[in-house]
Amino acid sequence: MARRGAFAPALLAALAAGCGVAGGDPADSRDERPNVVVLMTDDQTVESVRVMSGVRRTLVERGTTFRRSFVSFPLCCPSRATFLTGQYAHNHGVLGNRPPTGGYGRLDTEETLPVWLRRAGYRTMHVGKFLNRYGIDRPPTEVPPGWDEWHASVDPFTYEYYRTMLNENGTLRTYHSAYSTDLYARRAVELVRRAADGERPFFLSLGFLAPHAGGPRQADDPAGLATPVPAPRHRDRFAAEALPPGVRAAFDEPDMSDKPAYLRARAPISAELAAGVEENYRQRLESLLAVDEAVVQLVEALRAVGELDDTIVIFTSDNGFFHGEHRMESEKMLAYEPSIRVPLIMRGPGLPAGAKRHQLVTNADLAPTILDLAEATARKPQDGRSLLPLLADPRLDWSRDLLIEGADGFTVVAFEALRSPRFLYVRYVNGERELYDLRRDPHQLQSLHEDPAYEGVRARLARRLRALSACAGRSCHTRR
Repeated sequence: MARRGAFAPALLAALAAGCGVAGGDPADSRDERPNVVVLMTDDQTVESVRVMSGVRRTLVERGTTFRRSFVSFPLCCPSRATFLTGQYAHNHGVLGNRPPTGGYGRLDTEETLPVWLRRAGYRTMHVGKFLNRYGIDRPPTEVPPGWDEWHASVDPFTYEYYRTMLNENGTLRTYHSAYSTDLYARRAVELVRRAADGERPFFLSLGFLAPHAGGPRQADDPAGLATPVPAPRHRDRFAAEALPPGVRAAFDEPDMSDKPAYLRARAPISAELAAGVEENYRQRLESLLAVDEAVVQLVEALRAVGELDDTIVIFTSDNGFFHGEHRMESEKMLAYEPSIRVPLIMRGPGLPAGAKRHQLVTNADLAPTILDLAEATARKPQDGRSLLPLLADPRLDWSRDLLIEGADGFTVVAFEALRSPRFLYVRYVNGERELYDLRRDPHQLQSLHEDPAYEGVRARLARRLRALSACAGRSCHTRR
């Protein structure tokens, strides 16, 4: 049954004032606070949302889309740790997917978003993918602090579209024949129905594997490339789909002389590999169709139990992905736009419908936004900022730059980068640099790091990057 109804006017008033929901003792006002549902895909590009008609109908048309949304570290585990802490990676300490610098075991789980929300009176629930190496770094039956309901996939079975193993509140169970996206959707709907019977507002985190690569291998999978597994009902739905123009613009970049040495050394993409990249792209689109159905099912479940009008729904991804741009046939982890730019859509009571926001935002902003909505308090400095003022005022300018971090791994050299409204400046650990004027070169085809005409710009961006690379809390919020 619906628990509230007074939340939307309160949020509208708060947005108009440029702040969150009215403060006070959470125990006195909890019935007016919204539920929050976060839907996170894995390795999804902004462009691919076009095939998700359900997401566009239920979220884009009914909510607000942030057109320039970025992740601060374009790799699964560090990005998800940022979502859970509101901090850049240099502060939360998760710098990769595996030990010694990364993985589930690196995160201080004692003080994270679900802990803060539960302290504030929320019922907290998680379904699906969590952090890389969950179930490996520590016992697979462990339930992290802060979660009332825990239905997380256990590695390495997280990366199987069938044969998924879940830790369900401390008990391991393997679902041999269930397609993982459908399994997660069913479990999330069940949890929403149960939570709706209570008086506490709820927070639901739902992590999909798609469109990330995963097993089992299929007969038509391209050699040498890992691909996802679309649901059987969606197989070959995009069999004739070509790479979109935005990908083609930087595909197999012909002149890599402006790039760092390790990228210049990459061989051109052969015709056989190009065909494989295109097949991977098609399968990734197909895998998103089950996610699209899951989103609609969850929205309809919220509606059926009378909670939709009291729920903020957030749709995003942990990082983007390359489909041959800059000769990266299947990768992320770089500072270029396909890797760092992700979907971000918010729908809920009091939020503008069918609206767009063009300010720079980062995944470090998600935790502060959710805390603002929940009237909850973080016990770690928040490097991000609540997005509620931007929802209230489309012209608001925070005049901030965003930090992008990347560690050594796979085929990537560690870097720090600054993304401003116009420029991308990258500084690699080996001393190499890149500079792109995104207004003139949106696909990052010609670095200007040696162009004397940009000497002043380069110096200003380098100074600002030095400040951001060591920032914490409020010092991350404004340009310095």
